[in-house]
Amino acid sequence: MKTLLLLICATAAMSADFDAALSFPKRTENKVFRDHVQAHWLPDGKSFWYRVQTGPGTHEFVLIDATSGSRKAAPSLKALGLPEKEAVKTSAMKVELRRTTRTGESSGLKFINQLGEDVELYWINQEGGHVRYGGVRAGTEREQHTFEGHVWLITSRTGEHLAVVEGASQPQTFIIDGKGISKAKTEAPKKPEGGFRSPDGSCVVFTEAEKVERRKVTIVESTPNDSVQPKLKVIDYIKPGDSLPKPQWVIEKSDGTKVRVARDLYENLFTESGRLDAVWSPDSSEFYFDYNQRGHQLYRILAVNAKTGSVRVVVEETSKTFIHYSGKSWRHWLHSSSELIWMSERDGWCHLWLYDTKTGKPKHQITKGAWPVREVLQVDEAKRVVWFMASGLKAGEDPYHLHLCRVNIDGSGFQQLTTGDGNHHIEFSPKRDFFIDTWSRADHPPVTELRRSSDGGLICELEKADASALLAAGWTMPERFVAKGRDGKTDIHGVIVKPSNFDPAKKYPIVENIYAGPHGSFAPKEFSRLMGHHVIAELGFIVVQMDGMGTNHRGKAFHDVCWKNLKDAGFPDRKLWIKEAAKTRPWMDLNRVGIYGGSAGGQNAMRALLDHHDFYKVAVADCGCHDNRMDKIWWNEQWMGWPVDESYVKSSNKEDAAKLQGHLLLIVGELDTNVDPASTMQVVAALQKAGKTFDFMPIASTGHGAAETPYGSRLRMEFLVRHLKP
Repeated sequence: MKTLLLLICATAAMSADFDAALSFPKRTENKVFRDHVQAHWLPDGKSFWYRVQTGPGTHEFVLIDATSGSRKAAPSLKALGLPEKEAVKTSAMKVELRRTTRTGESSGLKFINQLGEDVELYWINQEGGHVRYGGVRAGTEREQHTFEGHVWLITSRTGEHLAVVEGASQPQTFIIDGKGISKAKTEAPKKPEGGFRSPDGSCVVFTEAEKVERRKVTIVESTPNDSVQPKLKVIDYIKPGDSLPKPQWVIEKSDGTKVRVARDLYENLFTESGRLDAVWSPDSSEFYFDYNQRGHQLYRILAVNAKTGSVRVVVEETSKTFIHYSGKSWRHWLHSSSELIWMSERDGWCHLWLYDTKTGKPKHQITKGAWPVREVLQVDEAKRVVWFMASGLKAGEDPYHLHLCRVNIDGSGFQQLTTGDGNHHIEFSPKRDFFIDTWSRADHPPVTELRRSSDGGLICELEKADASALLAAGWTMPERFVAKGRDGKTDIHGVIVKPSNFDPAKKYPIVENIYAGPHGSFAPKEFSRLMGHHVIAELGFIVVQMDGMGTNHRGKAFHDVCWKNLKDAGFPDRKLWIKEAAKTRPWMDLNRVGIYGGSAGGQNAMRALLDHHDFYKVAVADCGCHDNRMDKIWWNEQWMGWPVDESYVKSSNKEDAAKLQGHLLLIVGELDTNVDPASTMQVVAALQKAGKTFDFMPIASTGHGAAETPYGSRLRMEFLVRHLKP
């Protein structure tokens, strides 16, 4: 009876801990103030007002004179001498939210932001969760890869819902202009008669692509809402190594004659759809298109003579590893001067180059240094100036922090225009002579400043966020930590999150949140509540997250570690980082280390128990792409190359399942259309064949990210607690 009583008490205490952890987001919401500024510029372009939250239910209106920096605050617009009707213009539009329910053909979206403010872009996943994909700067354009049926939300910087759009089988362009109920409308089509018409109307160019059988993935929906019987879902899903179409350019002239463009220079094109885009020269003498050779080691911009169909090279990039086409193939045409600004990593860092489009030769490198250009905001063709965001500019500062910079197209006049030690977001005034700079760090609440565009000079501080109420509620500030990686010289950056009742005299198990997808970097770089981390920490864990080698934004050599080697996932750097942190933090227990992640992070989490079970003892792997031959073609061939070779086998969790040691929980959504759920089932089969003990939970009627559902999240928490015993 005593044993039973102890068990009941322990179980009750454990449940109470879960409930307390799950309630932490609610207990800490609406406790950060003065952290958002949405400027409303007045017609003179030299003054603006904004509304700022000052407390749980209080706010004030602020009027700023941008010329002098004078600041006036009042409880209403009327008290500032402004008409109250101005506030009506800022009221939220009614936008109907819906979640992604299917994944069709690979496609694309293009957003043209004509508003005077930046907007944010979110993918709404199958569970209705909002996954941030960055933003679209005021007055700029952005292209986004998507799939038919995927739903995207556009919001203001302060969270106002502006529009919801859905990917179609054909690429779409949307103008964000503030008109109509959705604040977005489809741009007029640029492909009359199924092709691209020359400016002078003398011809149309289009592609013909032979039909290629597309792989189908069949998913069983076991418990549909409208039927007792299961249903089959069949989707197009192209995987690495599958056959791809080979488009053929055709020039059709006004007299009906056709010229087929020789494919010598674009024979082995990587394209899932067979569709290509053309950009015409203003004089209609030639058009340009991209050739991304399959395997991603050769990328060209090609020019086609409109009369003869002859093809020449304008830009050519080669790499012994991979060209990051999906993230670093930005360009800007300067047709009036027969020039092209092109993004390249050819010197080992992501920089801008100026090309002569007539000769196909580079004129010069516009930006240079051991730091990357991260995003181009604007090209001022009249003044021949480029405005862009860059990182890694200042020694001693986190190399991921974004800063606003400017440079002349001739390479002169480089200036870093922001100074705060943090990650920066920029919004320009309508005439671009001022900008509002909001910067923060993972351990520093936002500071919002008004600066001059001419030299970056500070005009005034607008707001300094107040997080005292958040800290008083038990939320702990993340701790940034840096340690050397496997080479003994490269800094690895990450964060440490502690529970609200942290006691330095105790020993805490460590749990790593992992996502080592090479397309980005993932350790927090700006201030947020990090509820995912904190909910786990509240159970009595120290939660860590860092970016090891093989991830993005640290130069080509750092990035190349992932090539044909996704199983590496930066683990040699991650283990060193955690061990180094524990040297001066005796409350971190290196004998109890767990790890969890989803999607690519799910692949990573299981890999920890295959290759690094000497260090990691427990792993929760959600919807993992456990074998890169089973996952979507574009993401996997980008890093693993083509043709499919032995490197795919070496990075496969299924192939290495017999190496498993430690406690593993596999989670998958039965309706996952992002990563084929059969990838997880194949791992299950391999583990069973190897006689391994593990836990497995398929979650019904759920898609990608099943561990983020209420049931999956609770299951993950229980598993970590059971085996790491905080």
